[in-house]
Amino acid sequence: MAKFKYTAIDAQGRTVAGRIEAPSEANARAKLGSQHLMITNLSQEGDGVASLVNLGRGKKTKRSGKVRNELLTIFTRQLATLLQAGLPLLRALEILHKQERNSRMKYILSTLCENVQSGNNLSDAMAQHPKSFDRLYVNMIRAGEAGGVLDRVLDRLAMFMEKAMRLRNRIKAAMTYPAVVITIALLIVWLLMVFVVPKFQNMISGQNATMPPLTQIVIDISNLLVSYWYVTPLVALGIITLARSMLASRVGKKIWDNFVFHLPAIGTFVTIASVARFTRTFGTLMASGVPILQALTITRDTMSNVVLGEALTTVHDRVRDGEPLSVPLEQAKVFPAMVTSMIQVGEETGQLPEMLNRVADTYDEEVDNAVGALTSIIEPLLIVFLALVVGTIVVAMFLPMLTLMQSVGK
Repeated sequence: MAKFKYTAIDAQGRTVAGRIEAPSEANARAKLGSQHLMITNLSQEGDGVASLVNLGRGKKTKRSGKVRNELLTIFTRQLATLLQAGLPLLRALEILHKQERNSRMKYILSTLCENVQSGNNLSDAMAQHPKSFDRLYVNMIRAGEAGGVLDRVLDRLAMFMEKAMRLRNRIKAAMTYPAVVITIALLIVWLLMVFVVPKFQNMISGQNATMPPLTQIVIDISNLLVSYWYVTPLVALGIITLARSMLASRVGKKIWDNFVFHLPAIGTFVTIASVARFTRTFGTLMASGVPILQALTITRDTMSNVVLGEALTTVHDRVRDGEPLSVPLEQAKVFPAMVTSMIQVGEETGQLPEMLNRVADTYDEEVDNAVGALTSIIEPLLIVFLALVVGTIVVAMFLPMLTLMQSVGK
């Protein structure tokens, strides 16, 4: 019988160590498992080398890339549920690590377990994975640890992430239909110009018919697409590259955001979605105990809209100088009057976090209505656009035939 040294986590989440006799390492693991112990270190006496198990050590190739939002949301909800059920943090992390199937998330959970077991704070351990746990996430966890309410903060964070995910899914669903229609429209136009128009051109040119200006323009474009077919992907690539370069720069992003804000219907939708995100993020941070100036900075960093980000920078500086939050928000001219009025009421009653979350709930419903309104506007516009483009090509091809029929009739 061989002797093994082990370190494990018991059912109460405490770390225990000891020795066990077993014919093999596998048998030793089975015995410890039957005692409801989760092994973190197991080695045979005299071997000198620990057999590290269950925590993913030795799998350092799965470095901390970004974990999908869906996985992170599920992890946050599960961790909140386990802590609210009374399990110690390390025990809860061990359970989540054991059941995780995604290799990247499993590696991250293993490092969290190692750090917490070594006595580090969970927020500090998460800060080592900035691609997965952003400043918003880490600061909320840190505030929960400082206030001794980590389970409640995790529950609040999970609710925030779930609502944000539902909002993203609604927006993606609304944009899917227009994207599909535009793609099909471009494909149809390309097929007409490359395959159909040349056949009409051969048929018409044999009749010595005079080409109307519209027909000649369509034929010239068709010849260009057929003769210089490689130009199409190069132009498309150039447009995509230029757009990405513009949006990657702060100046270009600001110009684009200003342009979108002033578009009819679309501008209203973007404003509503941005305000919903701002109030939800800011309210969640404030409710979790994050100081107001720090909450404003974190919220600003999570906003993708440069116009709103610059407005929040100004708000932060003026609040730091002693002004009430509602005053610079109102003077920024980018937040609806209802939002600033509700925030003012929240400041006066001392219920700012609750008021922010109520505003967020209201604007979440507004996003639903705005998505429906935007879809109802975009659908007929796309159909009209497709009809005009295809109809123009068809009319251009039939104009010479009408001319021929008129000449024959004379």
